Amino acid sequence: PAYIFPESAVRALAALNRYREFLARPEGVVNSYPVNREAAERIISAAARDGRAKLSEPEALALLDAYGVPTAPWALARTEGEAVAAAQRIGYPVVLKVVSRKVIHKSDIGGVIVGVQDEQSLREAHSRLRQRVQERVGEAPEGVLVQKMIAGGRETIVGSTRDPKTGPLLMFGLGGLFVEVLKDVVFRVHPVTDVDAREMVRGIRGVKLLEGVRGDTSVDFVGLEEVIQRISQLVGDFPQIVEMDVNPLTAFPDRVVAVDARFMIGDSEVGTRDREA
Repeated sequence: PAYIFPESAVRALAALNRYREFLARPEGVVNSYPVNREAAERIISAAARDGRAKLSEPEALALLDAYGVPTAPWALARTEGEAVAAAQRIGYPVVLKVVSRKVIHKSDIGGVIVGVQDEQSLREAHSRLRQRVQERVGEAPEGVLVQKMIAGGRETIVGSTRDPKTGPLLMFGLGGLFVEVLKDVVFRVHPVTDVDAREMVRGIRGVKLLEGVRGDTSVDFVGLEEVIQRISQLVGDFPQIVEMDVNPLTAFPDRVVAVDARFMIGDSEVGTRDREA
């Protein structure tokens, strides 16, 4: 081939090199993990029967538990006494999060209280949460989520959205506030193989933060890769899941822990949902 400009020749050579790398890339394996699919089916079906497009946070965490994604210990408390018992069982310090179908963003109404250290503080925080919801929403919350407070680690995000043409797209990146500010994320088409998951975790620009800088220890890359594959299995098993994310998925040197999750469900036939619901 002949090229008028050298830039065209360089682009052609770069394309040939990308194709060579694609051919040499290992195909990978789509792993299938033992999960509690029946429990997940009950959670999603219950929300669908209620006409809800969004799972509550306890439902979202229970869905992750059913598919073997490690979550910070949690319990749903409908009374103050249940909250006290849950905190004693989980161990202080804990975080309290309001659970209400009418509250979309908990932080907007002060619906999250972190660093609760003892029973007295818990009782006071529980009362404040219920009062805030009553005043701003007009009705008492369904309950309060009591969750073990997870300190330290590096925040990542794993998510999925369902494209009408390609199906589920899996996403990984830096989580917490980083995902909104830096938008350092990568995508792969479902189903995600072990090779895909390995490339996703190491393919973000901020991978050095996960590997450890200035003496920090590397996070559990194997754990992150497994969570990505488990989420891939979950969204593949349930086409009703049209959008979801685990944020933050906190990574430590020896483990990963899901702290918060969001699931949107819709029509399994068309993979869409009513965003106004």
